[in-house]
Amino acid sequence: MTATGLAALVLGLLLYAAHALRLGETGLVAAVLVLAGLAAARRRFAPYVLGPAALLAGLAFATAARDMLAFRLAAGLPYLRLGAIMAAVVGVCLAGGMFCFSHRAKVFFDRGPQTPVAQATAFWLTVGLLALARAKVSFPVLLADRFLPGWGTLEIALLGLYAAWLSGRMLAAPRTGSIRSRYWALFSLIFFAQLGLGLAGATTFLMTGALHLPVPALIAAGPIYRGGGYFMPILYLSTLLLVGPGWCSHLCYIGAADDACARLGRKTPRRLSRRLPLWRAATLGLAVGGAAGLRLAGVSTETAALAAAGFGLVGLGVMATFSRRSGVMVHCTAWCPIGLVGNVLGKVSPWRIRVGEGCDGCGRCFRACRYLALSPEDLARGRPGLSCTLCGDCLGACPSDRLGYRFPGLSPRAARAAYFTLVTALHAVFLGVARI
Repeated sequence: MTATGLAALVLGLLLYAAHALRLGETGLVAAVLVLAGLAAARRRFAPYVLGPAALLAGLAFATAARDMLAFRLAAGLPYLRLGAIMAAVVGVCLAGGMFCFSHRAKVFFDRGPQTPVAQATAFWLTVGLLALARAKVSFPVLLADRFLPGWGTLEIALLGLYAAWLSGRMLAAPRTGSIRSRYWALFSLIFFAQLGLGLAGATTFLMTGALHLPVPALIAAGPIYRGGGYFMPILYLSTLLLVGPGWCSHLCYIGAADDACARLGRKTPRRLSRRLPLWRAATLGLAVGGAAGLRLAGVSTETAALAAAGFGLVGLGVMATFSRRSGVMVHCTAWCPIGLVGNVLGKVSPWRIRVGEGCDGCGRCFRACRYLALSPEDLARGRPGLSCTLCGDCLGACPSDRLGYRFPGLSPRAARAAYFTLVTALHAVFLGVARI
Protein backbone atom coordinates (compact mmCIF):
# COMPACT_ATOMS: atom_id res chain seq x y z
CA MET A 1 0.00 0.00 0.00
CA THR A 2 2.88 2.40 0.74
CA ALA A 3 4.37 1.84 -2.71
CA THR A 4 0.96 2.38 -4.32
CA GLY A 5 0.37 5.58 -2.40
CA LEU A 6 3.82 6.93 -3.25
CA ALA A 7 3.33 6.01 -6.90
CA ALA A 8 0.00 7.87 -6.98
CA LEU A 9 1.57 10.89 -5.28
CA VAL A 10 4.56 11.15 -7.61
CA LEU A 11 2.51 10.33 -10.69
CA GLY A 12 -0.05 12.99 -9.83
CA LEU A 13 2.67 15.62 -9.44
CA LEU A 14 4.37 14.54 -12.66
CA LEU A 15 1.06 14.77 -14.52
CA TYR A 16 0.60 18.29 -13.20
CA ALA A 17 4.15 19.16 -14.28
CA ALA A 18 3.27 17.93 -17.77
CA HIS A 19 0.11 20.05 -17.68
CA ALA A 20 2.17 23.11 -16.72
CA LEU A 21 4.65 22.36 -19.51
CA ARG A 22 1.79 22.23 -21.97
CA LEU A 23 0.77 25.70 -20.78
CA GLY A 24 4.33 26.97 -21.24
CA GLU A 25 4.91 27.59 -17.51
CA THR A 26 8.43 26.21 -17.26
CA GLY A 27 9.07 27.71 -13.83
CA LEU A 28 6.02 25.90 -12.46
CA VAL A 29 7.26 22.69 -14.08
CA ALA A 30 10.58 23.01 -12.25
CA ALA A 31 8.85 23.82 -8.95
CA VAL A 32 6.58 20.77 -9.17
CA LEU A 33 9.52 18.51 -10.05
CA VAL A 34 11.40 19.81 -7.01
CA LEU A 35 8.40 18.97 -4.83
CA ALA A 36 8.13 15.52 -6.42
CA GLY A 37 11.78 14.95 -5.55
CA LEU A 38 11.02 15.85 -1.93
CA ALA A 39 9.35 12.46 -1.59
CA ALA A 40 12.73 10.78 -1.97
CA ALA A 41 14.16 12.78 0.94
CA ARG A 42 11.60 11.22 3.31
CA ARG A 43 11.55 14.27 5.57
CA ARG A 44 8.84 14.23 8.23
CA PHE A 45 7.34 17.51 7.01
CA ALA A 46 7.11 16.32 3.39
CA PRO A 47 3.60 14.78 3.60
CA TYR A 48 2.19 18.09 4.84
CA VAL A 49 3.72 19.82 1.82
CA LEU A 50 3.15 17.16 -0.83
CA GLY A 51 -0.36 16.21 0.29
CA PRO A 52 -1.89 19.67 -0.14
CA ALA A 53 0.15 20.13 -3.35
CA ALA A 54 -1.32 16.93 -4.82
CA LEU A 55 -4.83 17.93 -3.77
CA LEU A 56 -4.36 21.37 -5.35
CA ALA A 57 -3.17 19.67 -8.53
CA GLY A 58 -6.32 17.54 -8.49
CA LEU A 59 -8.43 20.67 -8.08
CA ALA A 60 -6.65 22.31 -11.02
CA PHE A 61 -7.28 19.24 -13.17
CA ALA A 62 -10.94 19.15 -12.10
CA THR A 63 -11.35 22.80 -13.08
CA ALA A 64 -9.68 22.21 -16.43
CA ALA A 65 -11.87 19.14 -17.01
CA ARG A 66 -15.02 21.14 -16.28
CA ASP A 67 -14.07 23.79 -18.81
CA MET A 68 -13.08 21.30 -21.50
CA LEU A 69 -16.21 19.22 -21.03
CA ALA A 70 -18.41 22.33 -21.10
CA PHE A 71 -16.80 23.34 -24.39
CA ARG A 72 -17.28 19.89 -25.94
CA LEU A 73 -20.89 19.70 -24.82
CA ALA A 74 -21.61 23.16 -26.24
CA ALA A 75 -19.91 22.23 -29.52
CA GLY A 76 -21.65 18.86 -29.78
CA LEU A 77 -18.35 16.96 -29.67
CA PRO A 78 -17.70 13.57 -28.02
CA TYR A 79 -16.88 13.94 -24.35
CA LEU A 80 -17.10 10.58 -22.57
CA ARG A 81 -13.52 9.49 -23.31
CA LEU A 82 -12.14 12.87 -22.23
CA GLY A 83 -14.26 12.80 -19.10
CA ALA A 84 -13.00 9.33 -18.18
CA ILE A 85 -9.36 10.33 -18.69
CA MET A 86 -9.67 13.49 -16.64
CA ALA A 87 -11.56 11.65 -13.89
CA ALA A 88 -8.70 9.15 -13.70
CA VAL A 89 -6.13 11.96 -13.51
CA VAL A 90 -8.07 13.73 -10.76
CA GLY A 91 -8.42 10.40 -8.95
CA VAL A 92 -4.66 9.79 -9.04
CA CYS A 93 -3.98 13.24 -7.57
CA LEU A 94 -6.58 12.79 -4.85
CA ALA A 95 -5.25 9.32 -3.99
CA GLY A 96 -1.71 10.67 -3.72
CA GLY A 97 -2.86 13.57 -1.61
CA MET A 98 -4.89 11.40 0.76
CA PHE A 99 -1.99 8.96 1.12
CA CYS A 100 0.10 11.76 2.61
CA PHE A 101 -2.28 12.00 5.55
CA SER A 102 -2.29 8.26 6.26
CA HIS A 103 -0.43 6.31 8.93
CA ARG A 104 1.68 4.59 6.28
CA ALA A 105 2.95 7.96 5.10
CA LYS A 106 3.97 8.89 8.64
CA VAL A 107 5.92 5.64 8.88
CA PHE A 108 7.62 6.17 5.51
CA PHE A 109 8.54 9.82 6.01
CA ASP A 110 10.65 9.28 9.12
CA ARG A 111 13.67 11.57 8.78
CA GLY A 112 14.40 14.99 10.26
CA PRO A 113 13.14 16.91 13.30
CA GLN A 114 9.96 15.96 15.12
CA THR A 115 8.29 19.21 14.05
CA PRO A 116 6.58 18.37 10.75
CA VAL A 117 3.48 20.53 11.14
CA ALA A 118 5.46 23.62 12.12
CA GLN A 119 7.90 23.14 9.23
CA ALA A 120 5.10 22.64 6.72
CA THR A 121 3.37 25.73 8.09
CA ALA A 122 6.56 27.72 7.50
CA PHE A 123 6.62 26.38 3.93
CA TRP A 124 3.03 27.32 3.14
CA LEU A 125 3.27 30.73 4.82
CA THR A 126 6.35 31.55 2.73
CA VAL A 127 4.82 30.25 -0.48
CA GLY A 128 1.51 32.01 0.13
CA LEU A 129 3.02 35.41 0.96
CA LEU A 130 5.48 35.35 -1.94
CA ALA A 131 2.80 34.17 -4.38
CA LEU A 132 0.54 37.00 -3.20
CA ALA A 133 3.31 39.56 -3.64
CA ARG A 134 4.14 38.17 -7.08
CA ALA A 135 0.51 38.36 -8.16
CA LYS A 136 -0.27 41.82 -6.77
CA VAL A 137 2.88 43.84 -7.48
CA SER A 138 2.87 45.47 -10.91
CA PHE A 139 6.56 44.71 -11.61
CA PRO A 140 8.61 41.50 -11.19
CA VAL A 141 9.28 41.39 -7.46
CA LEU A 142 11.35 38.17 -7.56
CA LEU A 143 14.83 38.02 -9.05
CA ALA A 144 14.08 34.79 -10.89
CA ASP A 145 11.28 36.52 -12.80
CA ARG A 146 13.60 39.40 -13.67
CA PHE A 147 16.29 37.22 -15.20
CA LEU A 148 14.13 34.30 -16.36
CA PRO A 149 10.51 35.43 -16.78
CA GLY A 150 8.12 32.84 -15.43
CA TRP A 151 10.64 31.15 -13.16
CA GLY A 152 9.55 32.97 -10.01
CA THR A 153 7.47 29.92 -9.09
CA LEU A 154 10.63 27.88 -8.68
CA GLU A 155 12.17 30.57 -6.46
CA ILE A 156 9.03 30.57 -4.31
CA ALA A 157 9.15 26.79 -3.91
CA LEU A 158 12.85 26.82 -2.98
CA LEU A 159 12.36 29.61 -0.45
CA GLY A 160 9.44 27.69 1.01
CA LEU A 161 11.62 24.60 1.45
CA TYR A 162 14.35 26.77 2.97
CA ALA A 163 11.83 28.13 5.50
CA ALA A 164 10.74 24.59 6.37
CA TRP A 165 14.34 23.47 6.87
CA LEU A 166 15.27 26.56 8.92
CA SER A 167 12.24 26.37 11.19
CA GLY A 168 13.13 22.73 11.88
CA ARG A 169 16.67 23.73 12.83
CA MET A 170 15.42 26.48 15.15
CA LEU A 171 12.84 24.29 16.86
CA ALA A 172 15.23 21.37 17.35
CA ALA A 173 18.10 23.46 18.72
CA PRO A 174 18.35 23.81 22.52
CA ARG A 175 20.10 27.16 21.94
CA THR A 176 19.09 29.20 18.92
CA GLY A 177 21.33 32.27 19.17
CA SER A 178 24.06 31.07 16.80
CA ILE A 179 21.54 29.86 14.21
CA ARG A 180 19.62 33.13 14.38
CA SER A 181 22.81 35.16 13.97
CA ARG A 182 23.84 33.17 10.90
CA TYR A 183 20.55 33.38 9.04
CA TRP A 184 20.17 37.04 10.00
CA ALA A 185 23.66 37.72 8.65
CA LEU A 186 22.77 35.82 5.46
CA PHE A 187 19.80 38.11 4.89
CA SER A 188 21.90 41.22 5.50
CA LEU A 189 24.67 40.02 3.15
CA ILE A 190 22.18 39.30 0.36
CA PHE A 191 20.48 42.63 0.92
CA PHE A 192 23.68 44.66 0.72
CA ALA A 193 25.17 42.53 -2.06
CA GLN A 194 22.18 43.40 -4.22
CA LEU A 195 22.49 47.04 -3.18
CA GLY A 196 26.17 46.99 -4.20
CA LEU A 197 25.32 45.47 -7.57
CA GLY A 198 22.63 48.10 -8.04
CA LEU A 199 25.07 50.90 -7.24
CA ALA A 200 27.52 49.35 -9.70
CA GLY A 201 24.96 49.81 -12.46
CA ALA A 202 23.00 46.54 -12.40
CA THR A 203 19.69 48.21 -11.55
CA THR A 204 17.85 44.91 -12.00
CA PHE A 205 18.92 44.17 -8.44
CA LEU A 206 17.08 47.23 -7.12
CA MET A 207 13.40 46.86 -6.31
CA THR A 208 12.17 49.71 -8.50
CA GLY A 209 15.38 51.16 -9.88
CA ALA A 210 15.01 54.17 -7.56
CA LEU A 211 17.70 54.21 -4.86
CA HIS A 212 16.95 54.91 -1.19
CA LEU A 213 19.41 55.03 1.71
CA PRO A 214 19.35 51.83 3.80
CA VAL A 215 19.18 53.67 7.15
CA PRO A 216 16.43 52.30 9.46
CA ALA A 217 15.70 55.76 10.87
CA LEU A 218 14.41 56.73 7.43
CA ILE A 219 11.49 54.35 7.87
CA ALA A 220 10.02 57.11 10.07
CA ALA A 221 11.91 60.17 8.83
CA GLY A 222 11.72 59.55 5.09
CA PRO A 223 7.94 59.90 4.64
CA ILE A 224 7.97 63.02 6.86
CA TYR A 225 10.55 64.72 4.67
CA ARG A 226 9.07 63.51 1.36
CA GLY A 227 5.44 63.93 2.33
CA GLY A 228 4.73 60.47 0.93
CA GLY A 229 6.23 57.04 0.30
CA TYR A 230 4.63 54.94 2.99
CA PHE A 231 5.57 51.44 1.80
CA MET A 232 8.32 50.88 4.39
CA PRO A 233 6.31 52.25 7.36
CA ILE A 234 3.38 50.01 6.39
CA LEU A 235 5.67 46.99 5.99
CA TYR A 236 7.35 47.73 9.31
CA LEU A 237 4.06 48.20 11.20
CA SER A 238 2.66 45.02 9.65
CA THR A 239 5.72 43.15 10.86
CA LEU A 240 5.27 44.57 14.37
CA LEU A 241 1.71 43.30 14.40
CA LEU A 242 2.84 39.81 13.34
CA VAL A 243 5.99 39.28 15.41
CA GLY A 244 6.18 42.27 17.75
CA PRO A 245 9.66 43.80 18.04
CA GLY A 246 11.10 40.70 16.33
CA TRP A 247 11.98 42.92 13.36
CA CYS A 248 14.98 44.10 15.42
CA SER A 249 16.38 40.61 15.96
CA HIS A 250 15.40 38.68 12.85
CA LEU A 251 14.51 40.95 9.92
CA CYS A 252 16.34 44.29 10.05
CA TYR A 253 18.96 44.66 7.33
CA ILE A 254 21.29 46.72 9.57
CA GLY A 255 20.84 44.96 12.90
CA ALA A 256 22.79 41.88 11.82
CA ALA A 257 25.94 44.03 11.65
CA ASP A 258 25.41 45.24 15.23
CA ASP A 259 24.85 41.64 16.31
CA ALA A 260 28.10 40.58 14.64
CA CYS A 261 30.07 43.43 16.24
CA ALA A 262 28.74 42.61 19.69
CA ARG A 263 29.46 38.89 19.37
CA LEU A 264 32.93 39.42 17.91
CA GLY A 265 33.80 41.88 20.65
CA ARG A 266 32.91 39.93 23.79
CA LYS A 267 31.64 36.45 24.47
CA THR A 268 29.31 37.79 27.16
CA PRO A 269 27.87 41.32 27.34
CA ARG A 270 28.91 43.82 29.96
CA ARG A 271 26.46 45.19 32.47
CA LEU A 272 25.53 48.63 31.21
CA SER A 273 22.96 51.08 32.52
CA ARG A 274 19.33 49.96 32.22
CA ARG A 275 18.55 53.51 31.12
CA LEU A 276 20.75 53.26 28.04
CA PRO A 277 17.86 52.20 25.74
CA LEU A 278 16.03 55.43 26.63
CA TRP A 279 18.63 57.40 24.67
CA ARG A 280 16.72 56.31 21.57
CA ALA A 281 14.01 58.79 22.49
CA ALA A 282 16.52 61.53 21.74
CA THR A 283 17.59 60.00 18.41
CA LEU A 284 13.93 59.48 17.48
CA GLY A 285 13.26 63.15 18.17
CA LEU A 286 16.33 64.07 16.17
CA ALA A 287 15.31 61.96 13.19
CA VAL A 288 11.65 62.99 13.11
CA GLY A 289 12.23 66.63 14.09
CA GLY A 290 15.16 66.91 11.70
CA ALA A 291 13.11 65.51 8.79
CA ALA A 292 10.24 67.91 9.52
CA GLY A 293 12.65 70.83 9.81
CA LEU A 294 14.37 69.99 6.53
CA ARG A 295 11.01 69.79 4.79
CA LEU A 296 9.78 73.09 6.21
CA ALA A 297 13.05 74.78 5.31
CA GLY A 298 12.82 73.51 1.74
CA VAL A 299 16.23 71.83 1.94
CA SER A 300 17.20 69.98 -1.23
CA THR A 301 16.99 66.21 -1.49
CA GLU A 302 20.76 65.98 -1.88
CA THR A 303 21.38 67.84 1.38
CA ALA A 304 18.75 65.79 3.20
CA ALA A 305 20.35 62.59 1.87
CA LEU A 306 23.73 63.71 3.17
CA ALA A 307 22.23 64.35 6.61
CA ALA A 308 20.62 60.89 6.60
CA ALA A 309 23.87 59.29 5.45
CA GLY A 310 25.70 61.05 8.28
CA PHE A 311 23.19 59.69 10.79
CA GLY A 312 23.74 56.19 9.40
CA LEU A 313 27.53 56.51 9.47
CA VAL A 314 27.45 57.55 13.11
CA GLY A 315 25.40 54.42 13.77
CA LEU A 316 28.06 52.28 12.08
CA GLY A 317 30.66 53.96 14.27
CA VAL A 318 28.62 53.07 17.35
CA MET A 319 28.62 49.42 16.23
CA ALA A 320 32.36 49.34 15.55
CA THR A 321 33.28 50.92 18.88
CA PHE A 322 30.71 50.69 21.67
CA SER A 323 29.02 47.45 20.56
CA ARG A 324 32.32 45.71 19.97
CA ARG A 325 33.83 46.81 23.29
CA SER A 326 30.79 46.02 25.43
CA GLY A 327 29.36 42.93 23.74
CA VAL A 328 26.01 44.74 23.84
CA MET A 329 24.14 45.76 20.68
CA VAL A 330 24.51 49.43 21.55
CA HIS A 331 23.41 50.64 18.12
CA CYS A 332 20.11 48.79 18.36
CA THR A 333 19.48 49.48 22.04
CA ALA A 334 20.71 53.09 22.35
CA TRP A 335 21.01 54.68 18.89
CA CYS A 336 18.44 53.35 16.43
CA PRO A 337 15.14 55.23 16.82
CA ILE A 338 13.21 52.55 14.94
CA GLY A 339 14.23 50.11 17.65
CA LEU A 340 12.41 52.23 20.22
CA VAL A 341 9.35 52.41 17.97
CA GLY A 342 9.44 48.63 17.66
CA ASN A 343 9.77 48.09 21.40
CA VAL A 344 6.82 50.38 22.15
CA LEU A 345 4.43 49.67 19.29
CA GLY A 346 5.41 46.00 19.34
CA LYS A 347 3.31 45.72 22.50
CA VAL A 348 0.29 45.70 20.17
CA SER A 349 1.32 42.18 19.21
CA PRO A 350 0.31 39.52 21.76
CA TRP A 351 3.72 37.81 21.69
CA ARG A 352 5.66 38.04 24.96
CA ILE A 353 8.59 36.48 26.78
CA ARG A 354 7.98 35.90 30.47
CA VAL A 355 10.01 34.74 33.47
CA GLY A 356 8.27 31.88 35.24
CA GLU A 357 8.02 31.25 38.96
CA GLY A 358 11.08 29.76 40.60
CA CYS A 359 13.70 31.91 38.85
CA ASP A 360 16.75 32.05 41.12
CA GLY A 361 18.35 35.03 39.37
CA CYS A 362 21.47 33.10 38.35
CA GLY A 363 22.10 35.57 35.51
CA ARG A 364 22.79 33.06 32.74
CA CYS A 365 20.01 34.55 30.64
CA PHE A 366 21.59 37.99 31.01
CA ARG A 367 24.84 36.62 29.61
CA ALA A 368 22.94 35.45 26.52
CA CYS A 369 21.04 38.72 25.97
CA ARG A 370 22.69 41.37 23.80
CA TYR A 371 19.77 43.82 24.21
CA LEU A 372 20.11 44.77 27.92
CA ALA A 373 16.66 43.32 28.55
CA LEU A 374 17.31 40.91 31.44
CA SER A 375 18.76 42.82 34.36
CA PRO A 376 18.21 41.53 37.93
CA GLU A 377 15.39 44.08 38.25
CA ASP A 378 13.73 42.72 35.11
CA LEU A 379 13.96 39.16 36.39
CA ALA A 380 12.45 40.22 39.70
CA ARG A 381 9.50 41.75 37.83
CA GLY A 382 9.01 38.52 35.85
CA ARG A 383 9.42 40.01 32.40
CA PRO A 384 12.19 41.40 30.18
CA GLY A 385 12.84 45.11 29.93
CA LEU A 386 11.62 47.49 27.24
CA SER A 387 14.52 46.71 24.91
CA CYS A 388 13.56 43.01 24.52
CA THR A 389 13.19 42.05 20.86
CA LEU A 390 11.85 38.49 21.37
CA CYS A 391 15.04 37.05 19.86
CA GLY A 392 14.73 33.95 22.06
CA ASP A 393 18.45 33.61 22.80
CA CYS A 394 17.75 33.62 26.54
CA LEU A 395 15.42 30.61 26.50
CA GLY A 396 18.13 28.02 25.98
CA ALA A 397 20.44 29.70 28.47
CA CYS A 398 18.10 29.15 31.43
CA PRO A 399 19.11 25.89 33.18
CA SER A 400 15.74 25.55 34.89
CA ASP A 401 13.57 26.37 31.86
CA ARG A 402 11.91 29.36 33.55
CA LEU A 403 11.89 31.59 30.45
CA GLY A 404 9.41 31.09 27.66
CA TYR A 405 7.32 32.65 24.93
CA ARG A 406 3.73 33.50 25.76
CA PHE A 407 0.73 33.80 23.47
CA PRO A 408 -2.93 33.72 24.53
CA GLY A 409 -4.31 30.20 24.43
CA LEU A 410 -0.97 28.47 23.82
CA SER A 411 1.41 26.67 26.12
CA PRO A 412 4.98 28.06 26.29
CA ARG A 413 6.19 25.16 24.15
CA ALA A 414 3.51 25.73 21.50
CA ALA A 415 4.09 29.49 21.60
CA ARG A 416 7.81 28.98 20.95
CA ALA A 417 7.07 26.71 18.00
CA ALA A 418 4.51 29.13 16.57
CA TYR A 419 6.76 32.17 16.96
CA PHE A 420 9.82 30.59 15.37
CA THR A 421 7.67 29.21 12.56
CA LEU A 422 6.23 32.64 11.82
CA VAL A 423 9.50 34.56 12.06
CA THR A 424 11.47 32.10 9.91
CA ALA A 425 8.76 32.26 7.25
CA LEU A 426 8.97 36.06 7.26
CA HIS A 427 12.76 35.80 7.03
CA ALA A 428 12.43 33.60 3.93
CA VAL A 429 9.94 36.04 2.41
CA PHE A 430 12.28 38.95 3.08
CA LEU A 431 15.10 37.01 1.40
CA GLY A 432 12.95 36.80 -1.70
CA VAL A 433 12.35 40.55 -1.80
CA ALA A 434 15.60 41.72 -0.13
CA ARG A 435 16.15 44.74 -2.30
CA ILE A 436 16.07 48.52 -1.92
